[in-house]
Amino acid sequence: MRIFFTSRFERSFKGLVSQLQQLARMKIDLFRESPFHPTLHTHKLSNSELWAFSVDNKNRVIFRFQKDGEALLINIGDHSIYRKIA
Repeated sequence: MRIFFTSRFERSFKGLVSQLQQLARMKIDLFRESPFHPTLHTHKLSNSELWAFSVDNKNRVIFRFQKDGEALLINIGDHSIYRKIA
C-alpha cells in the first residue's frame, strides 16, 4: 500500500519523543503490509470516512483510505487527536 502524509501528521510526528517515533514507524510499516493486522486494532470512526489504528495503548494514527490501495495519514497522537479532526 502506498502511504501519504498530511503536513499536520508530519508536524505531530516530529513532536513525538524518539522512542514513540520509532514505534510509530514500525506500526506504519505493518499497516503498509497489512492494514487490518490484529495488533493495529484498525477501526472506522463513527459518522466519518476516517479510520484509526493503534500505535500503542495511548496513541493512534487517524487516516483515510484513498483510491487504488493508497492511504492518507492525517494525524498521530494521543486520544485528543479525535477532537482535532476537521
